[in-house]
Amino acid sequence: MSHTLGPEHRPHQQVAWDNQKRFNILVWHRRAGKTVYSIKWLLKHVLSCELDNPRGAYLAPQYKQAKNVAWQYLKDYSREIPGATFNESELRADYPGGAQIRLLGAAEPDALRGIYLDATVCDEMAQFAPRAWTEVINPALSDRHGKALMIGTVFGMANQFYEFYRDADAKAHWYSQLLTVNDTDAVDAEELERLKLDMSEAEFSQEMLCDWNAAVKGSYYGAQMTAAVNDGRITAVPHDPDLQCITSWDLGMADSTVIVVWQKLGSGELRAIDCLEFQNTGLADIVHELSDRPYLYSDHILPHDAKVRELGTGKSRVEVLRSLGINPTIAKMAHVQDGINATRGLLPRVWFDKDKCFKLVEALKTYRSTWNDENQVFNKTPAHTWESHYADAVRYFALMEHSTGNQWSEPLQYNEAGIR
Repeated sequence: MSHTLGPEHRPHQQVAWDNQKRFNILVWHRRAGKTVYSIKWLLKHVLSCELDNPRGAYLAPQYKQAKNVAWQYLKDYSREIPGATFNESELRADYPGGAQIRLLGAAEPDALRGIYLDATVCDEMAQFAPRAWTEVINPALSDRHGKALMIGTVFGMANQFYEFYRDADAKAHWYSQLLTVNDTDAVDAEELERLKLDMSEAEFSQEMLCDWNAAVKGSYYGAQMTAAVNDGRITAVPHDPDLQCITSWDLGMADSTVIVVWQKLGSGELRAIDCLEFQNTGLADIVHELSDRPYLYSDHILPHDAKVRELGTGKSRVEVLRSLGINPTIAKMAHVQDGINATRGLLPRVWFDKDKCFKLVEALKTYRSTWNDENQVFNKTPAHTWESHYADAVRYFALMEHSTGNQWSEPLQYNEAGIR
């Protein structure tokens, strides 16, 4: 390419640039220049691609976030390219020869289906829905042998960003680099001392020291899940055939349905032994999947809105489930914050199966509120992310536990499949 790609790399960036492979994991502290580096990387690989009509994408957890972080940089570094044009409404840059780069959000992976990619940047990948990479992004790279750059600061260890970083050295065609603020000259010593005074210890550890164990900012259940890890309650928790099972559901329409399978001991101990996720799956198929499991169900807890009749069918999901052999219990209607408080009280009694409930544990660790930059406070409502479905399924169970005093008073009735 005859044009330049913005300013020269900083020394720590040059190391990554010189050693890059097909898949690259860069765990850099805040203000280390991740966005500028990634835009230059994306332009290089899209504009040097020898295939017809190359495609590049800059993905952030939210579409608006991608626009706020990267759109101006993409335009600034593309202006020196003769013939480059910009579509503001679609956040798309077009280049001579048919090449394109788009900014996209990864919050709804299904909306990304159908694209192909020669190069992609995954910004703050720790906050992506796990299936965004496995079901959409990675397949979009496959037939054209596309390249990927995954960047971000740490966000706990229960996410793909950490897993990819952890395993990169053992994989061919993968490169990883972790840089704390002590490894670069991006922030001078005086500013570092000021940041230490203005930030909490956990915030500084997460954002500047890239500490994977730092608590996620705004996490509702971070303390409770840290205690579960420290207590050894995330382990092998086998199904006990002598105990009945209770399920709690978060019913999705256009997105995920999540079902957690619980067992209760008379001592008050709770066991999360299984967790199922369904995408665009009808209730009949969900019930069939439940009946195939070796569980004897005593109750199924559904959210309050499951009683509402749908305009298209005239039936509620409760009525549909009853026609399929399930007689559910409706969770107590309560404010979300009341449910969060009930869940905080519940989690210290829960043992989680580390394999079958991996995504559930992952979600509870990072289920969070969002930061309101304008008012400098956390928003009162949770962020609607993939974690929400798992957290809501637990919340409905916690509300029933709280409202019934840990007792289940309705008589148990079973059909031939063992479903109440």
